[in-house]
Amino acid sequence: MKKIVFLTGAGMSVESGFKTFRGNDGLWENYPVEQVASHEGWEANPTLVNNFYNNLRKKLYAAEPNEGHRLIKDLEKDYDVSVITQNVDNLHEKAGSSKVIHLHGELTKVCSSNAPYDSRYIRELPPEACEVDPGARAGDGSLLRPFIVFFGEAVPMIEPAAGIAAQADFFVIIGTSLNVYPAAGLVQYTRPDIPVYLIDPDDVPSGSLQRVTHIRKGASEGMKDLVKILRTDGRP
Repeated sequence: MKKIVFLTGAGMSVESGFKTFRGNDGLWENYPVEQVASHEGWEANPTLVNNFYNNLRKKLYAAEPNEGHRLIKDLEKDYDVSVITQNVDNLHEKAGSSKVIHLHGELTKVCSSNAPYDSRYIRELPPEACEVDPGARAGDGSLLRPFIVFFGEAVPMIEPAAGIAAQADFFVIIGTSLNVYPAAGLVQYTRPDIPVYLIDPDDVPSGSLQRVTHIRKGASEGMKDLVKILRTDGRP
């Protein structure tokens, strides 16, 4: 079974009414990114940071996957599909995708502020109890913080993501500017002979990569076009 690897960014979720702070404007509800998405911001005011993500989490639980998310999931009938996402939302999972790697963390989860990647202290918050109260503690006694990769922090999942990208028979980029590293460099791990598709209505710099087919549409309409291409040119 041929392998399709998707790299998705903020443009994937726009049609679902959910755009994260990593969008082009660099702001979310008038908060500077440095205040709510950096270690310095967390140290300065953890209550403000948790409240910000509490509100964002409630909006996420009200959001639904769009047709683009569902079309990615549907490809699992004929392909081995992996999704590498820069998004912190869970809309790929809600649509039913079975293999999803989150490069920048997961909004639905919280963790220890001392050891964010210690699995013993990572837990998922259900919709009915999705807020972190001021002063709430993780199992190790540190403050609970969002399970989000803050700006300036390492991206632990980039290595497994690179390994998956190297296995791709088709590599598809949806709704990302290719300006956020290290995620933007994942396409460089793909084999030089495979097709690469870029779904985005805007111009996106692809650098020296010459083998990109640019589908100039949003996520859902672009995925419809991709499915047609795969049916004719990329049968499993």
